[in-house]
This record gives sequence, C-alpha cells and structure tokens, in this order.
Amino acid sequence: MRPQALAMQALLAQPEMQLMPGVGDGMGARLVAEAGFKVGFASGSSISAMKLAMPDMDLLPFNEVRDAVANVVNAAPSVLWLGDGDTGYGNEFAVQRTVREYARMGCAAVLIEDKQWPRPLGKDMAKLTVERDVAVLRMKAAIETAKEEGVLLLARTDSRPSRGFEEALERIRIFTALGADILFLDSPATEEEQRAAVQASGGKPHISVTGPTGKRYTEINAGLAANGIKVAVYPQEVLSATVRAIRATLGGLMAGGAPVGLETPENLRIAIRAADYLAEDVRLSGKA
Repeated sequence: MRPQALAMQALLAQPEMQLMPGVGDGMGARLVAEAGFKVGFASGSSISAMKLAMPDMDLLPFNEVRDAVANVVNAAPSVLWLGDGDTGYGNEFAVQRTVREYARMGCAAVLIEDKQWPRPLGKDMAKLTVERDVAVLRMKAAIETAKEEGVLLLARTDSRPSRGFEEALERIRIFTALGADILFLDSPATEEEQRAAVQASGGKPHISVTGPTGKRYTEINAGLAANGIKVAVYPQEVLSATVRAIRATLGGLMAGGAPVGLETPENLRIAIRAADYLAEDVRLSGKA
C-alpha cells in the first residue's frame, strides 16, 4: 500500500473523528495544509465552481478534473487527499483509469459513487443512481484497481433519495463485501439511518458530507462522532469563504474606497511560498 494510504488508514483507526475541508484549487489546498489539517477533499463541486463558476452538473470532462486534483495534491503533499472520482467518467474501464490516475498522482483515497453519468436534465438535480447490477460492476472495478494501486477506495451511494433507505443500505452491505475501505451513505433522512449504515458495514469507517443546519459546527461534529462517523467532510466552506472575500474586496473597489479584507504582502508571499522558490532559484543558479 502507498504511504499516503497507509497514513490515512492509520488515521481512520484512531478513536477521534477527523475534519476534512474540501477545496477546488492549489491555493485552497495550500491554506488547508497551513491551517494544520491532516486530511482534505479534492472536491468535484468546488473544482467545478472554481473553474467554471457553475454548479456540479457533469460539465467537466475527466482530464480537466484530473488536472485540478493534481494541482491540489501538488500544492499540499503533506495533506492526505481524498480525490473525488465521481462516477468514474464512463464504463468500468473508465472507472479503472480514474482510480489508477488518482492513485499515481498522490491521492490517499479515491471516491467512486453510484450516480448516473451524465445526470439526466429536467429532474431538479435529483441524485438519480444506476441500477444495482451496474453499481456493483462499477464498484468492483474501482475496488480491485484501488487495491492493485495501493490506495483506499471510498464507496458512495446516492440511492437513498430516489430508491429508498433499504436499497441504499443493501448497497452499503454489498460495497462492504466487495472490499471498499470507506463507506458513505449520502442524504440519510435521520440519524438512525446514518447509524444503521455504519453498523451495516461491520465497523469499516464512514464519512459524512455536512454543513450548517442551524446548529453550531461543534454540535454537528459531536453528533456525527456519536453516530460512528470517522470523517466529517466540509466540501464548500473554503469555496464559500472565497466568494465572500472576493465580493467584499471588489465591492470596496467599485465604491471607490480601499479594497476590503486584503492580506498583508508578507502573508500573501507566505501563502504562495515565495521564499521557498526564491531560495531554490538561488540554488539552481549557483549564486548561493
């Protein structure tokens, strides 16, 4: 198993729940590392937002998402990254390629889900999933390739909203039996459903994608940990903060005043690692 995967596996074996912020570009990744997070999510929705200023509607082809994930990993190699492999971008061979390339660019784990791809329009962005036999083949290909490449595979089912809880729970059981390392039941209707999904996987770690619900974040995280969740993913908090900060700055400029909320030049240089690159420039040029 690759070192990143071993490190994430060890982290998931610890009793405390991990917090995993999501990012869509290298700067977000760098700041996640600077803040001290051990794990991070190369988020498909954040990548779509940062590259296109559009929602995650299957508009980006595999190569563009792959390159964005590579930028995230390269900008912060100290973080253990979960790469959003979405549906794998095609048939089982495409799924294998997605998992293989994410593994080789340094992801510790890869997420593959059972949604339809590309998603059919006119359904109010409903999370429609493929039939169970198709989902099983997709996940089998993903899990086998992940094991060959030495990374962890996160199996996600989005079938709860459209196919019901019993079908979603059965898919969790099947994905567990196939050898998925991490599980994710998307959109549980109750905490009881979340706990049942955790129990159905026989102790394998589960993640939860979460966000503000009127409760404080500390309350949300405490509840998730009590339900057996090992990783709480916050996929769009960095994106949301970015949008707010840029709007405030541009609003100040448009009003004719000083830009709002700017970082100091020194801290901006730290964020882009200017000193590291200048030192390397000196070394390579032989002027040290």
